[in-house]
Amino acid sequence: MFFDAVFPIIIAVIVLAVLILLIAYLVRIVPQANAYVIERLGAYHSTWGTGIHILIPFIDRVANRVTLKEVVKDFAPQPVITKDNVTMQIDTVVYFQITDPKMYTYGVVGPVTAIENLTATTLRNIIGELELDQTLTSRDIINSKMRAILDEATDPWGIKVNRVEVKNILPPRDIQEAMEKQMRAERERRESILRAEGEKRSAILTAEGDKEAMVLRATAKKEAMIAEAEGQAQATERLYEAQAKGIQMIKDADTNKSFLTLKSLETYGKMADGKATKIVVPAQLQDLATLLTSAKEFLSDPSDAQPKE
Repeated sequence: MFFDAVFPIIIAVIVLAVLILLIAYLVRIVPQANAYVIERLGAYHSTWGTGIHILIPFIDRVANRVTLKEVVKDFAPQPVITKDNVTMQIDTVVYFQITDPKMYTYGVVGPVTAIENLTATTLRNIIGELELDQTLTSRDIINSKMRAILDEATDPWGIKVNRVEVKNILPPRDIQEAMEKQMRAERERRESILRAEGEKRSAILTAEGDKEAMVLRATAKKEAMIAEAEGQAQATERLYEAQAKGIQMIKDADTNKSFLTLKSLETYGKMADGKATKIVVPAQLQDLATLLTSAKEFLSDPSDAQPKE
């Protein structure tokens, strides 16, 4: 009795499990930015995009699951030879995107490996046309040439190459040492130039400072000399003014010729008391000497001064 009651439940659970497994196998959900390549009876049937799809058992199968996102592949360093026969190691990074899942699936065996080999050969061809110095300084040119060549070559595979970047360029050890020496020499040269320019600038500033100091000293000396000259001019002017005032006072006192002659005699007397060895006497003084002699006789004879009775 118990078995008869449980048996239908067991059958229902088994049927439900089989249905769940069948639905899980038949119903496929394609995630965002992905695509499924479907084969039916061994031949390409369709490409599923994002969403829910039904897979027919034993007839359809998922041949390839393809991501539509941009893929980044960092390839190992490749030995290349430059135009001047220098062997170096260069590694590249390729950014590509699958644009046609069907062509990506059926176009080439191992698309990533094919891209890596194509990148290596293209890089050797481009570097073989350049010398060492050009290789080290022409990364943009190398990147653009490689992108154009790879994009055209991978187009039949349903791949679009967006960018190609040269990651590292490793010359031989001896060339690296020579380059380091050259860089050190260049830095020392620039340092010497900067030091010389600094010393030159310092000398110019010092010379300009000395020049300004000399100008200031000359200006001060000039102003002092001008002030001294103005003082002397004022003193001379005042002296002349005083002499003019004295002469004017003499004129105002109505002095006669005899008075002036007497003053001249006083002056010559002072000169005679000095150390002068020669005195020039004007001719007019002879008349004056006669006048003085008469005056002396008149003053020394008292009898002549009294009146006669």
